[in-house]
Amino acid sequence: MNNSKAKQYKQAFVTHVDENRLMDCMRCGFCLPACPTYIHSDFDETQSPRGRIALMKAVRDGLVQWDSSIEEAFDLCLGCRACEPACPAGVQYGTLIEETREAILDVKAQSVKEKVIRKGAFDHLFADQRKMKTAVKLLTFYQQSGLQKVIRKVGFMELFPPFMKDMEKALPAPSKSEGIRLSKRIGTTKVAFFTGCLMDTMFQETNRHTIELLQYLGCEVVIPKGQQCCGALQGHSGEMERAKRNAEKNLNAFDVSSVDYIVNNAGGCGAFLSEYDRLVTSDSPYYEKAKAFVAKQIDITTLLVKLGIIDELEGIEPSSEIVTYQDSCHLRNVNGVKEETRAIVKALSGKYFIEMPSAHLCCGSAGIYNLLQPEMASTILRSKMEEIKGIKATTIVTTNPGCLLQMKVGVERAGLSKTSRAMHIVDFIHEKVYNKM
Repeated sequence: MNNSKAKQYKQAFVTHVDENRLMDCMRCGFCLPACPTYIHSDFDETQSPRGRIALMKAVRDGLVQWDSSIEEAFDLCLGCRACEPACPAGVQYGTLIEETREAILDVKAQSVKEKVIRKGAFDHLFADQRKMKTAVKLLTFYQQSGLQKVIRKVGFMELFPPFMKDMEKALPAPSKSEGIRLSKRIGTTKVAFFTGCLMDTMFQETNRHTIELLQYLGCEVVIPKGQQCCGALQGHSGEMERAKRNAEKNLNAFDVSSVDYIVNNAGGCGAFLSEYDRLVTSDSPYYEKAKAFVAKQIDITTLLVKLGIIDELEGIEPSSEIVTYQDSCHLRNVNGVKEETRAIVKALSGKYFIEMPSAHLCCGSAGIYNLLQPEMASTILRSKMEEIKGIKATTIVTTNPGCLLQMKVGVERAGLSKTSRAMHIVDFIHEKVYNKM
């Protein structure tokens, strides 16, 4: 790389990557056993949070020349943020990796293909819920019209990468026009429901079940119009300005003062929503609104526990299915929610609940990581499926759409589709409560 380009990267890191955050790292190594890429890369230090932070600082200080190996180290990071709760110094690694990716985007010459994909995804598909719904309608037509069977029969899917083929098999069935209705109760809790982009299109039935469970426990549920994708995919990809744009739309859409909580049922979305106040500066007209918005954030499992779901589940006889739970990284590592989810699953499963040994580690989905880094994602997923086989789990419960799709792909790949299923925790609860009635 020529000196001019090296200087550009150095300047971009100076501009975007906060040196004070870099200096918080004490190089103690507590993050190492928490990092999936470090574990699955034969303990390569450059694939660890500590190693990546050292690279960030070296580039910022002009001590290393930028090359493909440095970029690869940052690209291979899942962004799962498991290193943060493991860190005794409170290093804000999630912010650092987002700043780093923003710095790289400032300098890197994107191919025409990458520019088209980014613009199509971030300026259109994930910036307009109507376009998301149109895309899912096309997917529904593909599944219901018989076209899916024809495509599979002629072997057209063989032209696609392995992960895309497996994902096509794992796509959820089209949402039913009417869901099972639970009885409503009168209560005093009013919640605004953040429906999400994937959850409100590909997983509409789960959203419907979410609303029904909240109403069953006495909530008044409102769904603000004008809400958009939370912006997590953009932010994690270094597209911070596009992430802010989505955040501002959502801040305008929600009347925070009129509700007790703003609830979501997607761990990744919830984590990003809970950090909206760090997307805007203190002099921004959105700052106070962001702080109020963040203060009302709550994930569906925490809210269900507050509303008394555990008591409601008493008397439900556990079936003999072996149930396990896969954490949503951001729900656990950013929002600190892990016991609430397990309390619910255990209440429904009793002695048939078995903890997955690596439930706390990322499944390899990480937004669109499984599409961008299929080799590492597949390595991580294979490890998960070996554990599923080991504990003979028949139901895998999770709390995030990306994790759910990843688990479904894993079940297909491992040849477990006849014996195991993956479910969103909301659907798992709804199924049991309905059967109780």
